[in-house]
Amino acid sequence: MQNNTPVFPTLDRRGFIKAASGAAILAALPAGLEAAASSAPVKPVVLAFVACAHIHTPGFIKLLTSGQANVRVKYAWDHDAVRAEKRAAELGAAVATDLQQIWSDPEIVAVVICSETNRHRDLVLAAAAAGKHIYAEKPLGITASESTEMADAIVKANVLFTTGYFMRTMPQHLFLKKQVERGSFGRITRIAGSNCHNGSLGGWFDEKPDRPWENWRWMADPKIAGVGAFGDLGTHMLDIMMWLCGDVESVTAETRVVTGRYGDCDEAGEALLRFRNGIIGTLAASWVDISDPVTLQISGTEGNAAIVKGELFFKCAQVRGADGNQPWTDLPHAPVLPLLQFVNAVAGQPGMPLVSVREAAARVAVMEAAYRSSSVGSSVKVA
Repeated sequence: MQNNTPVFPTLDRRGFIKAASGAAILAALPAGLEAAASSAPVKPVVLAFVACAHIHTPGFIKLLTSGQANVRVKYAWDHDAVRAEKRAAELGAAVATDLQQIWSDPEIVAVVICSETNRHRDLVLAAAAAGKHIYAEKPLGITASESTEMADAIVKANVLFTTGYFMRTMPQHLFLKKQVERGSFGRITRIAGSNCHNGSLGGWFDEKPDRPWENWRWMADPKIAGVGAFGDLGTHMLDIMMWLCGDVESVTAETRVVTGRYGDCDEAGEALLRFRNGIIGTLAASWVDISDPVTLQISGTEGNAAIVKGELFFKCAQVRGADGNQPWTDLPHAPVLPLLQFVNAVAGQPGMPLVSVREAAARVAVMEAAYRSSSVGSSVKVA
């Protein structure tokens, strides 16, 4: 049954960024999304939070404690005891002092993994071995190799999986996905995506000694996060571009430090993508942009689309009224956010559009190639 009460107030893309840079970090809806309807699972679902380090953790906690009557979080675990205790209290859960409490508990059917990225592999493999369904924050892994290892384990265990590619729930992207499938663009020649904010300029990842449970500094340490700004934000738009256009064959990229606020962590980057079907793509991502007005463009022999300041402009002779002069407003409704899709799927609700673990691993492979290209100064084939 569908409950049409918004989980969070509506925020436009820039409104989210402004809210996220303040003290109430990221308890709001993800960037670019209108408030999504909540959908209670059809049977009770008992979860555990396996680490609470990610910047989206506060938002996930709010999501699961805002009227999700059939969801119970039994345990919260983190290698940082202070963080575990804080998040467990917010969830109304017990603190797990040993991960075996979670893996061996038959009541827990699924886990939400919000750890530092360099801890994903061990946690995901253990969860799969224990037969727990898995929501893991993006990126899946630091390398393509370990991401493939995780994907193989999840497929072998036959457990459900998804990750936090929330941009797939944006109505504009859903509309464009349908038009691509219908062939409305004719032969697509190029696609350009951008996902930028002012996180580095605003100090989003600065140390917070007075609030250690909201210390996101690790996300600007590539040894722990695996990536900097380009991979952190770029993976979201890369997912949309691959979702629309298919697999990437090779990458030429450059990343760079701009302010030096986070040492040698990259704060901006751009990549030229060659898709296997011949489409040329460009991808930009950064933590040092004060504005990011044009987030997606698609050009084809029979159609063109651009998302400008959150509004979609669409031109196609095949589609009535699509003259490209006014914002296109005939858009599908946004589905629930990925975490709720996951909970609903675990509860047995069919048709949830989960991100497959193979898709998640493929995005890591492209990003790994992009960073390698930046390092060697030449085009790199995607593994």
